[in-house]
Order: sequence, then C-alpha cells, then structure tokens
Amino acid sequence: MLTSDTHVPKRSRDLPHSLWTAIEAADVVVHAGDWVDVALLDQVEKRSRTLLAVHGNNDHGTLRERLPEVARAEIEGIRIAVVHETGDKKGREERCAARFPDADVLVFGHSHIPWDTTAPTGLRLINPGSPTDRRRQPHGTFVTAVAEDGVLRDVTFHTVPR
Repeated sequence: MLTSDTHVPKRSRDLPHSLWTAIEAADVVVHAGDWVDVALLDQVEKRSRTLLAVHGNNDHGTLRERLPEVARAEIEGIRIAVVHETGDKKGREERCAARFPDADVLVFGHSHIPWDTTAPTGLRLINPGSPTDRRRQPHGTFVTAVAEDGVLRDVTFHTVPR
C-alpha cells in the first residue's frame, strides 16, 4: 500500500476510512512523506505490519529525527526506494534513474499528482498522490499493489471521496 502527502491534521483531521482499511490490510505500507504531525506516524506504525517511510518538506522536528530522507527495502525481490521530492516532471524519469540506479521501483510524493511511469532503464516511478489534499486533481488518491516474485503487479490508484 502506497501513500504520501497526508498532511494530517492540517488538510484533514484524520485519514479517510478507506485508507485506514488498506493500511491495516497491507503487508507493507509505504509513505513518501509530508506527514506534518508525529501523532499520525505513531498511529500508522501501530496499525501497519511493516512501514517504509520518509520525511517530506513539511515534516520537521521529531519527524525528521525518526524518518530518513531516502528509505530503501527489498520486498519480494523488488528493490524499492522512497523519497519525497524528485523535482520538476520534465526529465524526472532520467534524473531519478541516475539517482537510484539500484532500485526497481521509486515511490515519491510532493506534487500530490498521481504518477506511474517507467524510465528507459526500467525504473518504475509511482506517486500515489494525496488522500487528503487533492489540489488540482478531481479527487484524493492512494495506491495498492502486489509485490510477488520480483514483479510489482496489480497497481491500482484508489480514489478517496471528498
């Protein structure tokens, strides 16, 4: 399960029910930063089996102390990297492929814009969007996927009601 830019409690008092359900059902929860409040990190840690997470540009103090800028893990044979910011969308695939040459999948956030592309090197870039701050998007989003035998499949962007 992938999420980012939750911005609790500034953009929403809590995560949407559908996201909490996905968090509790997932084997691994990936959060690409902008938590805003350490209380949400504590809740997600308690309610998830495994958490792979980073801090974002709106995370300070304890969040920066507890979370790295970049996180990495191998899950079911897939090398995953997580970072909050990747810069401008122009040239993103090539720039990220150069920065993360040892990753198969890069999960990122910051823009709140859902994104799923593959760099020429094969690096898959996924931004799950934001479940609480849709900005210019028609609705909030988060992602579920299945990691199995070195393949990420069934990548699904779930919409969150306003």
